[in-house]
Amino acid sequence: HKIKYQGIRPAPGYPSQPDPTEQAIIWNLLNVDDNIGVSLTEHFAMSPAASVSGLYIHHNDAQYFQLNEIERDQVVSYHKRKRVNDQDVNNTQKWLKSYLAYNPDAKK
Repeated sequence: HKIKYQGIRPAPGYPSQPDPTEQAIIWNLLNVDDNIGVSLTEHFAMSPAASVSGLYIHHNDAQYFQLNEIERDQVVSYHKRKRVNDQDVNNTQKWLKSYLAYNPDAKK
C-alpha cells in the first residue's frame, strides 16, 4: 500500500541539492559509520548500495526545486561559504559540473 507523505526528501547529489560532498557533512554530524555501519565511497555513494539518506522536510507547502545553470560567481560564493579551505574552487566545480552555465575547462 502507498503511504502519503507531506513534504519533500531532497538528498545530496540530486537536482535540488546537487553537491554530493554535502553527504560527508551529514555523515560526520550523525557519526553514521559507527552508528549504523553505512559508509561513503570516495564519490559519496553509500555502501551498502541499498542505503538511503536525505533531508526530510515535513511541511504541506514544501516543494521540490531544481538548480540549473549555475554561474561561476555563484560557484565561487558557494565555495567560500562551504569553507573548504583545503581545496580550490576547481574541486567545487568538479562536483557541480553538470549544473554549470559555463565550461570550466574552456581556455580563457
